[in-house]
Amino acid sequence: MPVPRLIPSRCALLVIDLQERMMPSIHDADATIANTIAMIEIAKLLSIPILTTEQNPNGLGKTVASVATALSGTTPAFAKTQFSAMTKEVDAHLKQLGRSDILLCGVETHICVLQTALDLLASGRQPTLIADAVSSSEPMQGNHAIRRLERGGALTSGVLTASYELMQDSLHPAFKSVLGIVKARASTASQNA
Repeated sequence: MPVPRLIPSRCALLVIDLQERMMPSIHDADATIANTIAMIEIAKLLSIPILTTEQNPNGLGKTVASVATALSGTTPAFAKTQFSAMTKEVDAHLKQLGRSDILLCGVETHICVLQTALDLLASGRQPTLIADAVSSSEPMQGNHAIRRLERGGALTSGVLTASYELMQDSLHPAFKSVLGIVKARASTASQNA
């Protein structure tokens, strides 16, 4: 069976729980945030709808400021208490959008991202983890979760790979803009290393 291609008209981006009080404990948080912002900017250029969630925002705070700024003009964050981002509201919104392929960014890979991807698979949707835009407070746990999801049918990609796959051609009208985003992301990552 061939591996599904990322096609913008079938995709939505789901940003999971990148919140103020959670990020200090997350491994490589700065890179996770930078890569998520890059995916948000790319999704906007390619007209891919963007949804975001916040886990118990009263306790864990709102989405980190830089991500919230990038999310400006998108659907407001869905608050949740369950670990999976596939709440009734998010599910209904995805059904309304008619998007079957869901790109995932966020934290924590072994908890909320894992359970979201499992629920997406169970609902017949295709999750793709943007592996350089997901992270955990315990990286080994995140690695186990990614392997489990891949065995279960989820796909993994990275910001650079996903962006080129979504465009498919260097003549794509957004190519130069996307190239600028991925180069800026790489520059930011090397400065933070």
